[in-house]
Amino acid sequence: MQPRKTDLARDALQAHRAPLDMRQRRLLIMCDGQRDIGQLTALIGPEAPAMVIQMIQAGYLVSAPEPAVVAVPATVAAPAAAEPAPERRRSLVAARIYLLGILELQRNPQAAALYRDLQMARAEGDVVTSLRTALEALPGMTSEGYSQRVRQRVLEALPLEHGEAM
Repeated sequence: MQPRKTDLARDALQAHRAPLDMRQRRLLIMCDGQRDIGQLTALIGPEAPAMVIQMIQAGYLVSAPEPAVVAVPATVAAPAAAEPAPERRRSLVAARIYLLGILELQRNPQAAALYRDLQMARAEGDVVTSLRTALEALPGMTSEGYSQRVRQRVLEALPLEHGEAM
């Protein structure tokens, strides 16, 4: 089942007046008819299936059927399976923009200073140093789990030659 929003849910998200808590709002935002219950559970937590049922009963969600799986003959599928998955593009600029966004979300004077330092860094070495400094300071401003996820995303975006410096 891939739940999707109803008009009532869209109105509730826009109006901010519906009796929804933050977890319910987050669930409604993520229910776009593309994610199944397993994906929602991974994003929201183990209570996601119960929340989906509750939101369907309240009229905020409807269950969209799973997309049909079309059987493809093995002779057609074989060449596609032989192709390797494309490597994600890595970019120092992408890592910088991502971490600037994370620092901007923090309500902390230290984060504001780190944001300015990273924003002002122009040389490649200065950007890498600012990224590393911000990543080292982030656990003091947020939870350990959150800072680890941010670090992982930055490492995924960084070119491989800069990943070693982190």
